[in-house]
Amino acid sequence: MLRCNRSLIPWFAVATLIILASSAANSMAQDKSNDAVIPVPREGGWMKRHESFNERVKKGNVDLLLIGDSITQGWEGAGKGVWEKYYTPRNAVNLGIGGDRTQHVLWRLDNGNVEGIAPKAAVLMIGTNNAGTNSSVQIAEGVEAIVKKLRTKLPKTKILVLGIFPRGATVEDARRKVNVGANLSIRKLADGEMVHYLDIGDKFLNDDGTLSKEVMPDLLHLNDKSYATWAAAIEPKLKELMGEK
Repeated sequence: MLRCNRSLIPWFAVATLIILASSAANSMAQDKSNDAVIPVPREGGWMKRHESFNERVKKGNVDLLLIGDSITQGWEGAGKGVWEKYYTPRNAVNLGIGGDRTQHVLWRLDNGNVEGIAPKAAVLMIGTNNAGTNSSVQIAEGVEAIVKKLRTKLPKTKILVLGIFPRGATVEDARRKVNVGANLSIRKLADGEMVHYLDIGDKFLNDDGTLSKEVMPDLLHLNDKSYATWAAAIEPKLKELMGEK
């Protein structure tokens, strides 16, 4: 029995060390694996558009920012008419680039997109392009990093964080589920003073949670009517944040 105990003691000790080491490695991997919070640029036409933003803000006269990906960039396409009605009179600037993820927005904010300006408000909607590779928690951390950066660089600007819009035909869509999970964390960023949260996703959905191609033709991007829905849904809150009557 003594021999058996002597042989088991080192085995258990080694096993414990292996488990502890594995746990630590997994923890470190999780900490390092969230690329959603690491600022990175993109190449090609992306950089040209980024630089055009910098040129625009250098001119000043910026009271409102809309920050995001292709859904925000679409204000220049399908949403152009609605933009001219709601946002052109407010000296708004569109900081949306198709394909952007949270990490790309972070890089842009560090490299001139908000330099030298003090808008009254900024509307942020980002994260759906992360849904294929990042978890809900990671996406929320990416959005949180953007909000913190905006608060640092634009301390007088009130931020309206929008819940990531629904995508996919049904509630069972894998990426929609990821976005819904992210929104549960993103909404906690609101402080009721400088950071506000609004989820208008239900404005685009049928009662059973399905998304129609009449609302989003590719079940992701908005058409002209949907941009009108977006603008109307955030208008009361936006007026409040911009100090309008």
